[in-house]
Amino acid sequence: MTRDYKRFQRVPVLAHAAMSLVGLLLIGVEALAPSIALARSVEARPAPVRTASIPHQFPPWRVAPAHGILLKDLNSGRVLYEHDAGKRMSPASLTKIMSALVILERGQLDDLVTISPNAARAHKTHLRVKAGQVFRLEDLLKAMLIVSANDACLAAVEHVGGDEAQFVDFMNAKAEELGLADTHFSNGCGFDNPDHYSTAEDLATLSLMALDQPIFRQLVREERTIITPVSGHRAYVLHNTNRLLGRIPGVEGIKTGFTSKAGRCLIAKVSQNGSDLLLVILNSRRRWNTATNLIAYGLQAAESPH
Repeated sequence: MTRDYKRFQRVPVLAHAAMSLVGLLLIGVEALAPSIALARSVEARPAPVRTASIPHQFPPWRVAPAHGILLKDLNSGRVLYEHDAGKRMSPASLTKIMSALVILERGQLDDLVTISPNAARAHKTHLRVKAGQVFRLEDLLKAMLIVSANDACLAAVEHVGGDEAQFVDFMNAKAEELGLADTHFSNGCGFDNPDHYSTAEDLATLSLMALDQPIFRQLVREERTIITPVSGHRAYVLHNTNRLLGRIPGVEGIKTGFTSKAGRCLIAKVSQNGSDLLLVILNSRRRWNTATNLIAYGLQAAESPH
């Protein structure tokens, strides 16, 4: 009986000790919670941004998630976030926005364009069109804007300019006309070159000018379309390289780009709940996460008093 009594007497003592230990563990976890939260990737899971009381608060990045960023509220003209927006960088296929603008101003979309051997050899992203195939200029414009096809781009550039060199002159003349002082082109499709550069600020201005063209505005928001050469029966299915289309409500394009030097680039236009945003991202390793976070932040900030 004495032994049983002592055994039962120890149960409350042990239970109390166990509860004390659990309490200490909970306190420790609570104390560590801020450190654990800070250790999480901000880009993978952004911290909440309260813009109502601090409308100009930066998104919660310790280091800017791209080499160049410009986020602008088009309704008010406010810059909601920027990082090195005036720094000259390689624009990759964002170049095709200017090429498209020149094509729309100087070309006839019903023109028939024969693919040259030079255009058919265009490297990197391409449709694999063949020399001698004939396309409508409008279909080549679709391919260069929707899937960023360099062979389609070069064929259109050669047709409208006579040759690429003359077309590039048109591009640079248009850049000067638009006041893009930190932009210069050396080719029509966006290949890396020391003399081929722009800035987030200039590309934002260029994009707004291009969006004034109804055909451009329509094409850059197409998720999928099909083109067929006039001289054949093969159909080319074009899936837009912009992954934000159809995934974030209100996304209206505009263009993606990538080269080894330029990194992953994106220009996006978003209209949602009365807010209109323009986002330019240059050289980001994770452009889709970066863009998603910045758009969410921008929509909050655009609605905040200023």
